[in-house]
Order: sequence, then C-alpha cells, then structure tokens
Amino acid sequence: MFRTVVAGLDGSSESRSATEWAAREARLRGLPSTIVHVWEPIPPPMAQAPLLGAETQQHWTERMPREAADAIRLRHPDMELTIEQRTGDATEALLDAAKDAELIVLGSRGLSGIGGFMVGSVGLSVAARSERPVVLVRAGEQATDEHEPDADGLPSTQTPFRPVVLGLDANSPDGTLIEFAFEEAARRGTRLRVLHGWNLPPYYVYGLTVDIELQDKVVRQQAALLADALKPWRQKFPDVEVSEEVPAGSPGARLVDVSREASLVVVGRRIRRRPFGAHIGPVTHAVLHHAVAPVAVVPHH
Repeated sequence: MFRTVVAGLDGSSESRSATEWAAREARLRGLPSTIVHVWEPIPPPMAQAPLLGAETQQHWTERMPREAADAIRLRHPDMELTIEQRTGDATEALLDAAKDAELIVLGSRGLSGIGGFMVGSVGLSVAARSERPVVLVRAGEQATDEHEPDADGLPSTQTPFRPVVLGLDANSPDGTLIEFAFEEAARRGTRLRVLHGWNLPPYYVYGLTVDIELQDKVVRQQAALLADALKPWRQKFPDVEVSEEVPAGSPGARLVDVSREASLVVVGRRIRRRPFGAHIGPVTHAVLHHAVAPVAVVPHH
C-alpha cells in the first residue's frame, strides 16, 4: 500500500514550492510526507574546486533539506515528515522513491511570471516514466493560489478551493484518471470541471463555410459521450458537483486557459514501456509547459 506523499527537493525555489504543496496534499489525505533529496556526485576534477568540494556537498545534502523540513514543520507542526537522502542520477532516484508513494511532487521552473511554466528535464522524465501520479508545481506557488478570492478580491485560505479541472478524452475514458480527479475534488470540497475537447473532421472544415447544424450535432454527440463516461463516477461521488464541458478546438489550449481558475489540473498519460523517448501525449505536454495551476499527470493503461 502507498502510504506517503513524496516531494523532490533540489534547493530551487520551485522545488521548495513542491515540498510545501506536498505537505498540504499529505494533510488532505491524512498521510505523512517525505522529502527526497538526491545528490548527484560531482566529477572528480570539478569536485576539487573550492566552491564544489566537501563543504558544498555538506550544505546540499544536510543543511538545505533540514531547513526545508523545518519550514514545513513550522506550518504543519502535527505532520509526520521525514527526509530521505539519495545519491546518483536524480531521475532514477526519484522514480525509485515514487514506487512507494501515493504520488510524487516536483517543481517546475517559472517563465517570467506571465502565466505558464516550463518543465525541467528531470521533471519531464519522471512524469513520462513514473507509474505513480506526478504533480508538477511552479515556482512561487502559494496555498492561497488554490482558493477563491475573498469578498474584497484578496487571496485567502479561508475561502473555498478553486475547482479541480480534468482533461478527459471521452472517446477512451480511463477509470484511474477519472477517479483520481473525483477524489481530489472531494478532498477539497470543490467542484470538478471536466473538459473533453474535439475537432470537426478536416473534410468538413477546409474550404467550406461553417455548418452550424452539423456543429450542433457533433456537440450533442460529444456531450453524450462525456455524460456516459462520467455517469458511474457521479454515482460513486454524489457529493462532488460536476460540470461537463465539450469545447471545440485544441484541448491543450483550453486546459491551459482554464488553469488560471483551477486549484489543480489533472491530465492522463498512457503507460508505454518503450526503451526510448518521453512518452507524453501532446495535450499533456502542452498543459505541463503552460498551465498556471499545479498539474497532476496520472499514468494509466
């Protein structure tokens, strides 16, 4: 059984935001949290440099994780929190740590504060290969960012959570992905927005005027597909308010747009055991690189 929420820490501002997010998620789940710090050995010639020797290694492997843990304990004094030190390749070490976790939380580098973020190579590799859910958190993420503004329009943790957003392909819905999103919404006591994007076939579009009747027909068909996919989950989670949306156009662009009003965006990734390449679909890839809210990538078959 997976009984911890793991956060990867490398000392960056985005990884510190990830440890804070992981702590809040662990509290929602009633679980302990584990901070995993990976020390990647420095090549011997570089290790001789004054700023890269034993003193630097001691700071990165001891002081920095301890300070991060102390900061979390100040905000969550009743939380069970542990530090785990690993040595070696960061991606492989984090993937190994994720095997015993309910989910693993990593940081993503911010892009100039104008909305959207960029996933680093380690985060992208872990998200593409992990068989446990991976959450990517941008630098500067605060608890108040997950909540609706108060009556004065100011951020506050005393207001309800913003909705959880799920990007779903209703043509091939996966129960693991849907259940994860419903559970996240239930934990937060908030609404679940489910988006299923679609496009008209090219031969209906290129060189032709818009056929409103055809478009309305397709919308109804897609809405019916989505309703059928969610029906058993609505019954399983009757207390979760659900809104179903079937916008035309790029699903990735739409998810990025609505991420500005979300506490969490949930997308899927099919597990493919191929020897090469990062196996993340185009929608998930777009959301990972540009969404404003934290993004959960849920692997499924």
